[in-house]
Amino acid sequence: MTFLLFGLGLVALIAGAELLVRGASKLALSFGLSPLVVGLTIVAFGTSSPELAVSVQSAWNGKTDMAVANVVGSNIFNVLFILGLSAMITPLLVDKQLIRQEVPIMIGVSLLFAALTLDGGVSFSDGAIFVALMIGYTTFLIIQSRRQTKALNDEYADSVGEKSTGWDATLPVQLVLIVAGLGLLVLGSNLLVDAAIVFARQLGLSEAVIGLTIIAAGTSLPEVAASVTAALRGQRDIAVGNVVGSCTFNILCALGVSALVAPSALTLPPSMLAFDIPVMTAVAIACLPIFMTGNLIARWEGALFFAYYVAYTLYLIMAAKEHDALGDYAFVMQTIALPLTAITLVIIVVRHLRGRRTGV
Repeated sequence: MTFLLFGLGLVALIAGAELLVRGASKLALSFGLSPLVVGLTIVAFGTSSPELAVSVQSAWNGKTDMAVANVVGSNIFNVLFILGLSAMITPLLVDKQLIRQEVPIMIGVSLLFAALTLDGGVSFSDGAIFVALMIGYTTFLIIQSRRQTKALNDEYADSVGEKSTGWDATLPVQLVLIVAGLGLLVLGSNLLVDAAIVFARQLGLSEAVIGLTIIAAGTSLPEVAASVTAALRGQRDIAVGNVVGSCTFNILCALGVSALVAPSALTLPPSMLAFDIPVMTAVAIACLPIFMTGNLIARWEGALFFAYYVAYTLYLIMAAKEHDALGDYAFVMQTIALPLTAITLVIIVVRHLRGRRTGV
């Protein structure tokens, strides 16, 4: 029964996100917003709405570990798993605006989150800061999008659609889709959170570990579909931009709103403060040198991201089960795998900078 409830919750979340994105996108296009604005805001927010629904539901019920773990785990999953998988399918070109603006914003938001959690949690005032930044960031994107090129608008139009075509082109249908999508998101988050709590108790895992793995992966499925589909279609900006935008949204909106509705501050377990949040921040920072070298995420870089996600998940499971090999595994990762990766990234950046200076 628990597996059935979990599956139903996951289906409801994905279906709700799809209906919400479709209805809201068509409605926004009908009111004259450009496809670029819709893609950068409504579609990006809509694909992250499962994270918002689950985190808010968890925070409202006092499950603070799961509320924060879902956001942290989703951001790690977005970059390592989704970008890794997408790049392995086809090398991803990265637009210069993402390198100069969106990725630094994602890194800054991640660093801010890490700094605000140094006191052991996320308070109401922290949530208010995140939500205010989200409003400001969205407003900035809308204003900036008016200066974007027609080619970029056409690319997003291919992904978002046209306002005057399809069975959902009328206002009543769009409103029904939005309401139905919101309803399914609420229902799905309730089912998913309840089932996850049962899973945690049956498997002997903490709610934080369940949130970092199963819940994070489940709520990120819309991003998986959006980025992989965009990669297969050759839509260079959307595959990467969807991931970067979702990571920023998860912290500013999903975590911000959760902190505002929670009965008390979102307290975090020591393991998340000492390990998972630093991993999330490091993953965000690692994007910059990889993205800036040739404006390309190569297949081998995607494979590296994907391998690190597998290694991260394996570490969480071994730590939760207190496996005998945990010490050796952690030693290998800390003394061999991570330093080698850091050295490789430094070499790549140095070669890139030298190439720019010499014109090669």
